Amino acid sequence: MNLTIDIGNTRTKLIAFNGSQLMDELAIADGEWNRIAIFCNSHHFERGILSSVIKPTAAFMSVVHSLGFPVMELHPASTPTPLNILYKTPATLGADRLAAAVGAWMKSEGCPVLIVDAGTCITYDFVTVAGDYFGGNISPGVETRLKSLHEFTASLPQVEAEGDVPDLGYSTETAIRSGVVKGVEYEINGYISDYLLKYPNLLVYLTGGGQKYLHISEKTPTFADDYLVSEGLNHILMYNK
Repeated sequence: MNLTIDIGNTRTKLIAFNGSQLMDELAIADGEWNRIAIFCNSHHFERGILSSVIKPTAAFMSVVHSLGFPVMELHPASTPTPLNILYKTPATLGADRLAAAVGAWMKSEGCPVLIVDAGTCITYDFVTVAGDYFGGNISPGVETRLKSLHEFTASLPQVEAEGDVPDLGYSTETAIRSGVVKGVEYEINGYISDYLLKYPNLLVYLTGGGQKYLHISEKTPTFADDYLVSEGLNHILMYNK
């Protein structure tokens, strides 16, 4: 069995794969490292792969190194993947972006893919039919935009992402939430529409925790996949077996 570890800005996700089949999962908060060993002891892992958007702590890496099976770290600048990396600064490319790109491309069945990962940041990444990864764009996510409106203004309150999202805000709270959520929706739909004009057979994969707040046009060929990064990591692990 394979283990994938995806360290994000707010949580760490562990997935157990038997070949390409997802078998079990665990999401933990920062500091809950003791749960990793418990999870791993309940499975017979042969190898693992680690992806992180932040620098893992020494305590975390100590736990990983004591698991009893090899765990490789994904480094976009040096780790072999099925994609042709054309990004100009691969050393600064987020490992999660690369993993999601691999995961989407492996599912694409001969179509170009646009990957939209809506988390703390929203990332847009594009892969051609041939597997050429050119890169993409990064913008603030829903939670980040809501927080910034509160922190960088004198009187706007902190607003939660969940709640009523009317076409026109009828209060300061709904005005902020609708402005942020609908703004993100328009942004994502705009990217999709633009790429569909260039690539009519485009497939779009939407992933990340922030997608639950969003409504993406049903007219677009969009597939929601909460496990895209983990699936990509598993493909990379098997590619390097």
